[in-house]
Amino acid sequence: MKKKLVISTGAGMSAESGIKTFRDSGGLWEEYPVMEVASAYGFKKNPALIHEFYNKRRRELMAAEPNAGHKALVELEKQYDTYIITQNVDDLHERAGSTNVLHLHGELMKVRAIDDDTKVYRLQPESPDTTPDTIIDGHHVRPHIVFFQEAVPNIEPAIELVEHADIFVVIGTSLNVYPAAGLLNYVRAGVPVYYIDPNPASVPPGVVVIKEPASVGVKVLTELICP
Repeated sequence: MKKKLVISTGAGMSAESGIKTFRDSGGLWEEYPVMEVASAYGFKKNPALIHEFYNKRRRELMAAEPNAGHKALVELEKQYDTYIITQNVDDLHERAGSTNVLHLHGELMKVRAIDDDTKVYRLQPESPDTTPDTIIDGHHVRPHIVFFQEAVPNIEPAIELVEHADIFVVIGTSLNVYPAAGLLNYVRAGVPVYYIDPNPASVPPGVVVIKEPASVGVKVLTELICP
C-alpha cells in the first residue's frame, strides 16, 4: 500500500507560471484594495468591480501553463497516494495532471448561484467573463471564491487529510493565511514535514526547509523522499 503524501500549496506554487501573488512585493494587493475586490462586503458594495477583477484573473490564468513544479507533483503519484490541498484558485494542478486536488479558497474558472451555494458552474475558456447581469440556469451568479469575511467550507476535509498524512509538504506559502497556515498543527507526531519556499517563514523545529522556488524545490523533495 502506498504511503499518503499530503501537499499544501500556496501562491508561490504558481508564481513561476506567471500568476501574480497577492501579498508579495508587486502583488495584487498593491494594485487593488483587498477589501474592495475580495471580501463579502466588497461584493455587496460593488459587485461589478469584483466581477471585472476576477474576469482579469481568468484571462491571466488562460495565458498561463503549469510549471515544472506542478508537473513534478504529478510524478509523485507514481510512488505515493498523493493529495494536494491548495490555497490557489487557479486550475494549474489539474491541468498538469494531478488527480486529487482540494481547493480551500474556491476555483477561478467556476461561478455559483447567489441564491443557492450548491449550484456551481464551470465557465468555458471561450466565454470566461461574467457581470452582475450574468444568469446561468435561471440564477444570477458570483465568483466561486471564498471571500474574506466568509467561512472556508473545505477546511475540515483538509484537516482530515493532514491528520492521516504519512508525509506532509508545504510549498510556496508565507504561512500567514489562516486557517490554511494552521494545517501544520494537525500533522501527527513523527510524520516528516518539508517546507519549500525561496523566502521561507519561521517553522517549528524538525521541519525540513528547502529554500528554493517550486520548480527546483519539488525536484529536491523528490530526491529526498523517492528511493
